[in-house]
Amino acid sequence: MDQASRAHRGTPLQPANRFQSLHRERELDLEDLDPAEEPLPRTEFLTDTTSSVLTRNTSPDLGFDFGLNPYRGCEHGCIYCYARPYHEFLGWSSGLDFETRILVKHDAPALLRAEFSKPSWKPSVVALSGVTDCYQPVERKLRITRQCLEVFAEFRNPVGVITKNALVARDVDVLQKLARFKAVSVAISLTTLDPALRSILEPRTSPPVARLAAVQRLAQAGIPVGVMIAPVIPGLNDHEIPSLVAAAAQAGASFASTTILRLPHSVAALFEDWLTRHFPDRKEKVLNQLRSLRGGELNDARFGTRMRGEGPLAEQVSRLLHIACRRAGIQTRHPELSESAFRRTAAGQGELFDP
Repeated sequence: MDQASRAHRGTPLQPANRFQSLHRERELDLEDLDPAEEPLPRTEFLTDTTSSVLTRNTSPDLGFDFGLNPYRGCEHGCIYCYARPYHEFLGWSSGLDFETRILVKHDAPALLRAEFSKPSWKPSVVALSGVTDCYQPVERKLRITRQCLEVFAEFRNPVGVITKNALVARDVDVLQKLARFKAVSVAISLTTLDPALRSILEPRTSPPVARLAAVQRLAQAGIPVGVMIAPVIPGLNDHEIPSLVAAAAQAGASFASTTILRLPHSVAALFEDWLTRHFPDRKEKVLNQLRSLRGGELNDARFGTRMRGEGPLAEQVSRLLHIACRRAGIQTRHPELSESAFRRTAAGQGELFDP
């Protein structure tokens, strides 16, 4: 068992920060060490003292106006995560640092309430989260995401929740309050039904069966819920699209969507190393298919194509999704959320005005 598997991390690597000229490396290669003697990487939780929590979305590829991320960095450890390079802006690495150095926005609920209370705030759809998962493991204890949802419910501001953690079902009571005003939808990321693949691709996420159980619980509670088959990795999980859609629909999902794997900056090297360690026999096939989607490169940052790719393979993935959704009787679009019920109330007085 290698170090990454033993420690349940996505990668043991610490690639160089592209903004720094100096990079420290160990003198001994990990292969020369006994994994049993190597200390486990512990997660550090650090306070983020940011004075604002809403980030305006400028990408036409995304269906929301603002994003809210209670945490920076993510302990889920998904090897493919496009957010990894954001940690380089903090002076850290997009590798193991991203998984083990988590910035926590303890003041996020108060900052969100202050933002919604401003006369200048115009009700808009907010994605929770647009970058790192708002339901990563520490949320079970800190409950920052739940407190933020309570603020959304107080003001009835529409919110789209995106997560790959079944913990979202814990907050069904708050989500129901928003659902009454068509002000919430939940998209649960479902990448594979194979528990073994999930354990190395997304090591600290909820197992597939738990995610489907969360879909079922939310659907039964009247909350609009669907799945994001994201990312689709050609040669690895693309063949699962029909079975993923069928399982989601059976659990009660009302929509399903996909995005194609994208590998910005250092994520490309991390993903290549991951393929070498776990799927050496498929490595070149996977990389070549990704290049066929990206004009011969592993990444294409252009708006309009970065989320879905181009060419015959991209069209094949799109057709596969649409056929699977048609057969399952569900939509390929996320539900539209309403801003009409938004209200400004004195902090803590929202329940007094509920109909």
